[in-house]
Amino acid sequence: MLNKSTFILLSCLLLSSISVLAQSDKQKALEAKRLKFQQELKQLNSLLFSDQKKEKSVVSLIEDLSYKVNVRRNLIKVTNDQANLLTREINANQNEISSLRKQLSTLKEEYSQMIVKSYKSKSEQSRVMFLLSSEDFKQAYKRLQYIKQYTDFQKEQGDLIKGKTLKLQELNTDLIRQKKDKDQLVAENRITQKELEKELKEQEKLMGSIRSNLSSYSSKIKKTQQEIDRIDAEIERIIKEAIAESNRKAGKSTTSKGFALTPKAEIIAKNFASNKGKLPWPVERGVVKVRYGTQRSPIDPTVQIKSNGVRIATEKNAQVKAVFEGEVSKVILIKNSNPIVMLRHGNYITIYRNLSKVYIKQGDKVNRNQVIGAVFTDSGGESMLAFSIYKDSKPENPASWIYKM
Repeated sequence: MLNKSTFILLSCLLLSSISVLAQSDKQKALEAKRLKFQQELKQLNSLLFSDQKKEKSVVSLIEDLSYKVNVRRNLIKVTNDQANLLTREINANQNEISSLRKQLSTLKEEYSQMIVKSYKSKSEQSRVMFLLSSEDFKQAYKRLQYIKQYTDFQKEQGDLIKGKTLKLQELNTDLIRQKKDKDQLVAENRITQKELEKELKEQEKLMGSIRSNLSSYSSKIKKTQQEIDRIDAEIERIIKEAIAESNRKAGKSTTSKGFALTPKAEIIAKNFASNKGKLPWPVERGVVKVRYGTQRSPIDPTVQIKSNGVRIATEKNAQVKAVFEGEVSKVILIKNSNPIVMLRHGNYITIYRNLSKVYIKQGDKVNRNQVIGAVFTDSGGESMLAFSIYKDSKPENPASWIYKM
């Protein structure tokens, strides 16, 4: 049986351990985010801000810089969150250290008094006399039990002191590490903040250079969006034709909104769906410059940019890979546009746009990670792959499907 003091100590240690583990999990999650943003900044500098990109248009430079500023702001925020969490952990540890020191002092005082008392009556003769002076066997047995319990209690008190001393040492070690980690995070954030200030000044300078003729730049952005919308409409028309054809072959209504699947196609579709969030990137190195959905233009916030997929900035002549096994449904050649590859995976379709080279043809079977083409690089040195995922004729957010996108 545990005495009250031991029970309280174990309860406190258990609650403390649970709290430390919870905070540790939060720190690990924040650290993973911080490393992700740091890696993204490295990729941005390499892919969007290298010396080879000096011929870029002002619009592209502003777009790239706006993206970089957002990533750096995210890095500053997550680093601040880490530092604040460390501050709370440091305060909690300092409070626990103070409490433990008081408990330890009390325990040592009680233990000292117990040892003195025990020493005064420790002789074997005293214990024997204590037992022999019993009035009957029952009393002698109780006195024997008392001697044993007193000895056990002394040992428990010694173990309590040892446990609290070790806990105190661990907390002091953690405190030193936490303060060092916090100082490092604060120092890193100062550097990051200075970089952000430089980038914001550069962004303002670039915006100043186009502000006098903003309407002209806005018109160009709208025209580009119209061209993207035209290609999107053509892709959706082709997908709907493929759906109608699959239903015609299966003897079903051609007005159906979903593919008619063969047993083999059903298996591929199920396998594709089971890999949601785990599919590989379609390029080896890249950053998502334009995300899925509708967003404001960094040049003119009144202009909206719509994206049925993601646009990935990558390196020159980057090889494009199939994200899953499937069949080449079509290689699309649209006027005033670079080649587009459409791969079918049951009732799912992946689309790879803005290619300079295509290594496969319609009807080919492709494997996961098979190279199917190369990304086109424009005159400004920008290599951008537009990547989309459709379920039947409805576009889905690729970030929900691609690993860590």
